Amino acid sequence: MMSYMKYRVLGIATGLFFAATSCTEMYDLPADKDFISENLTYSNKLLEPRLGMTTVMNRLNADNSTLPVTFEIINPRFGDGRPVGDFLQVVPTYEWIREYDGEETSLQEIENKRQLVDKPLFEVDAGGRFIMHAAATNELVMPRPADTVLKTQDIRFFDLKLSNSGGVRYVKDFQLIPWREIPYEPSTDINPYTGGIAPDPNAPNDPRKRAYILPTFITNVVGESTNVPLINNNQKKDIVVYIRPFEGGNGNKLRFKFLNRDSLPIYPLEFNETRWDELVHGFNKEVTAEYVQYDVAYPIPLTSITTDYAIGDRAFVEFGYSRIGWGGTRIIAGFGLAFKIFKKGDWEIVFHFKNDNPKFDNE
Repeated sequence: MMSYMKYRVLGIATGLFFAATSCTEMYDLPADKDFISENLTYSNKLLEPRLGMTTVMNRLNADNSTLPVTFEIINPRFGDGRPVGDFLQVVPTYEWIREYDGEETSLQEIENKRQLVDKPLFEVDAGGRFIMHAAATNELVMPRPADTVLKTQDIRFFDLKLSNSGGVRYVKDFQLIPWREIPYEPSTDINPYTGGIAPDPNAPNDPRKRAYILPTFITNVVGESTNVPLINNNQKKDIVVYIRPFEGGNGNKLRFKFLNRDSLPIYPLEFNETRWDELVHGFNKEVTAEYVQYDVAYPIPLTSITTDYAIGDRAFVEFGYSRIGWGGTRIIAGFGLAFKIFKKGDWEIVFHFKNDNPKFDNE
């Protein structure tokens, strides 16, 4: 009896399904449509990415709209009505095709995990987030004015068309005001408007003075002549950093240098506690009297995942040395820098002991 009832219920359900299907076909009823809200919004319509680095901005508030939604940038224009399309031009852009994990053992292994694909410099992803790709440089997209005066005609505007089978919505008057490309961070030594040298914050009108990058930390580094700890503060900067290009490389070099107070090189292996083989994700280490150099892939770090060489979205290098202090105690001294380099090339990171040399000798 139970078997009979089971098959009877199944037969009724099947019949109802075919009846419903037949009615839909017979009366040509419309298929169910997606929902698209009248209140699709973005929390911020002012977009200020930095050129030369990948920036992801401002996810859509879909207000329960049915996803996926199709996005289209329309009506790109300057504030005075002139059409503009520079930020939408399609150029080769790196895309990962396999996961980078920091365990790669050669540049070629890294390069095999990514490829160049043609993409717009600026686009909207499937989640409604805006992306300015690292391929957008000062040469391709004009940044905000160097004189810091922002006029309406300098601002790029655009509208966004959003659609699914439920209809079309428009969000209007986004503003795109990109910052000038800066090739590395920290970038406290760069004027963000002009790209030139930043003035000393304590004497902004004195052209003889400038701002510097400072190490992330200094520990137990004692001056050779003063025998007092080296420090950095608002008034005194004993160790400063330069991140700068150098000539003669192959476009994939990174080197580390150390200068004394006379701007002469310090032999890198004086920093005898440094783990040179684990310093950066680099290859073919070269040690000279003036620097230690590696072959690397750019940008640094390559992704925002944590590896042996990076924490979050910054690479981290640490240099150390040991010596015997008073009473026979071994002192471990060191300093380090958390940094990024966005632009491919041959770069050197220089630590300059401006006021006194580090003391390496034992007491």
